[in-house]
Amino acid sequence: MGIRLCMEEVVALLTELIAFKSTASRPDEIEQCIEYIENYLQQHGIDYTRYDQSGVPSLLVTAQNKSAPVMLMSHIDVVEAPDDLFEARRLNGCLYGRGAIDDKYAAALSLILLKNHMAKLRSAGLSQQDLPFGILITSDEESGGFNGADLVLKDIKTDFCIALDGGSPERIITKEKGVILARIRARGKSAHGARPWLGVNAIDILIDDIVKIRSLFNEINDQRWHRTLNVGIIRAGESSNQVPDVAEASLDIRYTENEDPEELKASIKKMIQSDLTLETEGDVFFSGESRHLDLLLEIAQEAKTDFEHGSSDARFLKKYGIPGIVWGANGNYKQHSAEEHVEIASIDRVYNVLDQFVIQAQQKIK
Repeated sequence: MGIRLCMEEVVALLTELIAFKSTASRPDEIEQCIEYIENYLQQHGIDYTRYDQSGVPSLLVTAQNKSAPVMLMSHIDVVEAPDDLFEARRLNGCLYGRGAIDDKYAAALSLILLKNHMAKLRSAGLSQQDLPFGILITSDEESGGFNGADLVLKDIKTDFCIALDGGSPERIITKEKGVILARIRARGKSAHGARPWLGVNAIDILIDDIVKIRSLFNEINDQRWHRTLNVGIIRAGESSNQVPDVAEASLDIRYTENEDPEELKASIKKMIQSDLTLETEGDVFFSGESRHLDLLLEIAQEAKTDFEHGSSDARFLKKYGIPGIVWGANGNYKQHSAEEHVEIASIDRVYNVLDQFVIQAQQKIK
């Protein structure tokens, strides 16, 4: 199949996937999207295993016995967006829409690559047992991945996993920060706004606590590799003439391998008056050295290793002792925005490298 024709096929499939409003608040849309992919696999005679945990579906394709030399991992769940962002539009060499870069392009690319390799195997008298790679498509990465990647990765055997959920053709991600999502709640005493001395303003307590927490994050506007803090949501008060008795804020903390998250949480608890509640935690991802990474760098000659401030399902690879990296197409850092898009030419580049990589990895790395 010609490269241009192949990319048109990927774009067409991606356009179909974007149409599903597969957010955590719409489990029915997630189910419909997964069923669409199941139908695609069935139409092309590809065997797969479906996982379901806590209403979260995942699909796994391997050669046999849940084993694959190389695994390609992606997800079809997306963050909330207006309805018009679920209508893909093509402009200036890019495809726009929710999930275009995060991460439905990767699911579409994986499926087309899988289908094409299966066709080559069959034409050579071989079968799915000879497949040089597998694919894992999950549906809860945006909400933590605990019922998707965390569930399935412990059940499979693979020598190398590529999370197609970050980086760019030129940037192979070998480190991602750990994440702590938490909430702090300050409690005061309500009173009339005209007599604030009769109450205790929870907002004042909250602000003081945020300032104290910020003292642990002195370089939040620096792009170097260090821990960061973002205060994403603040909720407090019901009326301007009332002293609020409760105020809370959400915290997004990212940390590196140089920090101990337990010590960091203990330091925060010790310095604030507010109650600290942990919501989600994710480990630091660090790939380490591997022959697979060396081969990928050899094939993708323009690529260099790099780090990423964000987090992905790749954090579960370390937990299960699976070597891997994060890599993918270029979306110009527009994930989760109204201008989310993927550069079509960059999908082409990633596809070509992966097409060579999965074959050479099977032949050269034993």
